[in-house]
Amino acid sequence: MSCNKCNEVFYLESCAAKIYWMSEFDELNSKSKIFIKNLGFEVQENGGVKYIEVDDTKIFFEENIDAILGAFNELERESIKIYVQNNGTDFNFLSVLGAKTLQRYVSLIEDKEFFDIINNKTLTSYFQPIINASDRSIYGYEALIRGVKENGELMFPDELFTKSTRNDLNFKLDRMCRESALKTAAVKRITQKVFINFIPTAIYDPEFCLSSTVKWAKQLEFDPKNIIFEVIETESVKDKEHLKKILTYYREQGFEIALDDVGEGYSSLNMLINLKPNIIKVDRNIIENIDKDELKQSTYKALYSLAKENGIKVLAEGVETSFEVEMIESIGVDYMQGYYFGRPQAEPLRKINI
Repeated sequence: MSCNKCNEVFYLESCAAKIYWMSEFDELNSKSKIFIKNLGFEVQENGGVKYIEVDDTKIFFEENIDAILGAFNELERESIKIYVQNNGTDFNFLSVLGAKTLQRYVSLIEDKEFFDIINNKTLTSYFQPIINASDRSIYGYEALIRGVKENGELMFPDELFTKSTRNDLNFKLDRMCRESALKTAAVKRITQKVFINFIPTAIYDPEFCLSSTVKWAKQLEFDPKNIIFEVIETESVKDKEHLKKILTYYREQGFEIALDDVGEGYSSLNMLINLKPNIIKVDRNIIENIDKDELKQSTYKALYSLAKENGIKVLAEGVETSFEVEMIESIGVDYMQGYYFGRPQAEPLRKINI
């Protein structure tokens, strides 16, 4: 079983329809009426709600996107609700509840490449090696998501999640990313650890939101101890008990936990103590030029000592120079990750020659 949030698909259909415009603000209702009249449409009413009839919903929004952006600011677009009534559907109270903001329809046009990736499920994962400090062998790989556009170009995580956030699709995208990481790792025949990122705020109930991830892990015959779920965006997590519930669910399934960006802020240090992950990933801002910065060295030493006192492994991320490697190793480290050892790539590096 999975949740509606994870399975939501939203796209513009090319079909004749009635487009209802509504707002709780009288000024916006009046402004909308003038706007659609100026577009040349006859304004009709049903139960006091204004609507127009169009031959093709998709073409209507594509052709009038500039006019909409010029007439309404973002706050107004968020306050105007749109309901598209296709043939065979009725307009009633449930229709009002199911209405989407005008901004959502604008985003469907502006973020077309993103929605194509989501609707066509063209996500893949690149893999960056994680190195055993003791012998330079490959301990595992971090799976890093990429969206593949229709022209073959890539959309990177920052852009993917910026667009998913403004379109309220983080639940769906986060689930798709976890599944893509597992499937791609299986295709690439990765037998080492696989680090898979997840956003805690995109999971409201572990049993439902994570069930498909667990299903794919079992179906692809992954050994649970070889999958490490990595908590990202720790600074945005307000409900620590909810996060603990998620991590408890993962642990009950046999998976391990890593905490990302440790040392970046006070919140991540609190979580290090409270959550006791299997691995901490020391923030790249601490690792960068650590060989030249005594304050960074002191910070890293404190984190390393705290981790070791609690039986937690330490992974230094963002390692880019041999000087950083030497300094980190002189203090202590279990695993390392960064461009010095290998960049993320579609075909995983199988050996490190350093």
